[in-house]
Amino acid sequence: MSNGERDLQRIWTAGLIVIGDEILSGRTQDRNIAQIATWLNVQGIRLAEVRVVPDIEERIIEAIGALRSANDYCFTTGGIGPTHDDITVDAVAKALGVPVAVHPAARAILERYYADKGGLNEGRLRMARVPEGAELIENKMSGAPGIRIGNLFLMAGVPHITAGMLDALSGTLQGGRPLVSVTVGAFAPESEVAEILREAEQAVDGISIGSYPFFKEGRVGSNFVIRSEDSAKANAVAEELAGKLAEVGYATVAGGI
Repeated sequence: MSNGERDLQRIWTAGLIVIGDEILSGRTQDRNIAQIATWLNVQGIRLAEVRVVPDIEERIIEAIGALRSANDYCFTTGGIGPTHDDITVDAVAKALGVPVAVHPAARAILERYYADKGGLNEGRLRMARVPEGAELIENKMSGAPGIRIGNLFLMAGVPHITAGMLDALSGTLQGGRPLVSVTVGAFAPESEVAEILREAEQAVDGISIGSYPFFKEGRVGSNFVIRSEDSAKANAVAEELAGKLAEVGYATVAGGI
């Protein structure tokens, strides 16, 4: 089975490592987890685990070893820029036991991109460094490419640049059936309908139900998200759940509140 094809008989998973002291300090709010998770689901791949690690080589190497071996794919965001603390490439190379090399195609891309911006300097050339044997992920936004080596994908930390790299990868990874989500909302405290949720989930194989409470208009409620690889099954369970909630006095809203 070639890249980009679907294997509907198994679940494909990915791990994500978010790298950067600025994320852990709270100075920068991560927006990549949600967009990568959403993109992966479209590819038929489930985001199974996320780790946020500092700009410390040993911690990055440890996370790569764990998530790469536990999943079909492993993505990283952050640490592939031009400054001294961008150490993701070096950490990945050490984790894989390969040297770091300047990728000739990456260098050519950067030379073209910076031709009218002062040319290449030492910092900008750092963005052409890759673990030896790596391929490039196209970046139409800022020139500096992402990196792919084996089942590892090294991506930018800046969300709109990451989005462009994901777009370049669309349809190239082997995956399974995307997970479908159907939401039923109600002004129902989850503690009062927990048994209904449990029975609905256990009644049908291949579905899961998540409960997400909220407080709106001075009232407590919850959105119940039914997930399944089978859209017909998810919609049927959502309809059944809405009926059960109505029976105990809770009006529901399809799509959530």
